Amino acid sequence: MYALKNQVQLIGNLGNTPDVRLTDKGRKWARFTMATNESYRGVSGEMVKSTQWHSLVAWGKIADIAEKYLAKGTGVLVSGKLVNRSYVDKDGVKKYITDIQVSDILLLGAGPRE
Repeated sequence: MYALKNQVQLIGNLGNTPDVRLTDKGRKWARFTMATNESYRGVSGEMVKSTQWHSLVAWGKIADIAEKYLAKGTGVLVSGKLVNRSYVDKDGVKKYITDIQVSDILLLGAGPRE
């Protein structure tokens, strides 16, 4: 069972153009969101559409790709791993967040953005 690992693959559309920044040490990173959709039949037989939003973070060369090719609405397949973090908000309440740390991006739409 040691071959099992923390791995996620999603197909969807970007909810925003990546916000690309540099760390204090000059390492590039990008943060963006992605929506995945699914449809199913409800108990009454009606079609129900469900959208899930995911927070993604890319580092280094993957952040370079995100900056050059990704924009709001772009269709992508991403692979990565789940990363949990927490912080204390301005009201002193501890918040928990799960991000997807992206390791691969496959574009499902158009080429570089202008």
